[in-house]
Amino acid sequence: MSYQNILVEARGAVGWIQLNRPQAMNALSMALITEVGQAIEAFQTDDEIGAMVITGNEKAFAAGADIKDMEDQSFIDLFLSDFPYNRRDGWDSLNTARKPIIAAVSGFALGGGCEMAMACDFILASDTAKFGQPEINIGTIPGAGGTQRLTRAVGKAKAMEMCLTGRMMDAEEAERAGLVSRILPVSELEAEALKVAGKIARLSRPVVYMAKEAVNVAFESTLQEGLRFERRAFASTFATEDQKEGMSAFVEKRKPEFKNR
Repeated sequence: MSYQNILVEARGAVGWIQLNRPQAMNALSMALITEVGQAIEAFQTDDEIGAMVITGNEKAFAAGADIKDMEDQSFIDLFLSDFPYNRRDGWDSLNTARKPIIAAVSGFALGGGCEMAMACDFILASDTAKFGQPEINIGTIPGAGGTQRLTRAVGKAKAMEMCLTGRMMDAEEAERAGLVSRILPVSELEAEALKVAGKIARLSRPVVYMAKEAVNVAFESTLQEGLRFERRAFASTFATEDQKEGMSAFVEKRKPEFKNR
């Protein structure tokens, strides 16, 4: 498939998606979001791919939505289309992908860019990363999960301040607040993201899916519901060949050879 707004390649067992509108600081146009969804769907159905990375460039992961796409929209336009979730191959693909997706963020991740990074399973940030939801400054609010995921990640106080003032959070604050998993030098971010995604891709795919699903349940449910789900998922891993192989390999002090079964 040919893409106009992103760069896509398979790097071993890792699906690599790079936002590529440098002239617009990788602003998320409708066309770009659609292409990201198409790339995710293609990697999702590719048996050779076990994990994905979404990244931008050193200046910007994505510096927000493309305002030109939205400025003339009316309430009824957005309401009837359910924007921005009206394209199965757009935001929904990011939200529903079973394979893990890592966001590798350098530079600005603002507005829709911050929302896209948060929609990934976790964020690796360079020391230049800056996160924010500045929509209040142009007379609107986040619309692709910003008020919801940011609050769950960093708590009400910081999320409220950021959404009400547009203040940006640097990488160090983002790590302290729990928004990002780790900070890396900007020169090492791409290699580390590829390394981490590659490690995930080499593990048992059904068990990776179960682990991702269980953590997401914790994110969205009560403790008791989450514990119940976890116990069922844990027990179900014992129905896989990979669990038998993994434990046998541990006992025999060798590397496991997972078959994704």
